[in-house]
Amino acid sequence: VIGVTIVALGTSLPELATSAIAAKKKNADIAIGNIIGSNIFNIFFVLGISAVIRPLPTYPNFLLDVAMVIISSLLILIFTHNKQYTIKRWHGAVLLAVYAIYLYFLLSNL
Repeated sequence: VIGVTIVALGTSLPELATSAIAAKKKNADIAIGNIIGSNIFNIFFVLGISAVIRPLPTYPNFLLDVAMVIISSLLILIFTHNKQYTIKRWHGAVLLAVYAIYLYFLLSNL
């Protein structure tokens, strides 16, 4: 779990850097598009190609991971469905808290 988390962090650093710089420069469309686009590409294209090459067995915590994808997608949908179409700071704090809870569940199931 720790190794996978470190790998996930390492592969996400380019998106984090790009989105952080774009947000700092007030280019929200680039910041959001980079993250959402990267995730959509990874889920559909990379996972799809990988499964076409060889069937991918799942693992016991797979349902937790899928649930987190669904929860995060629903939260982003809810957060962006406001008059300003803005993901606010407190929304970001909620997303970070949900990720911390997810990590807690992962680590507690070791």
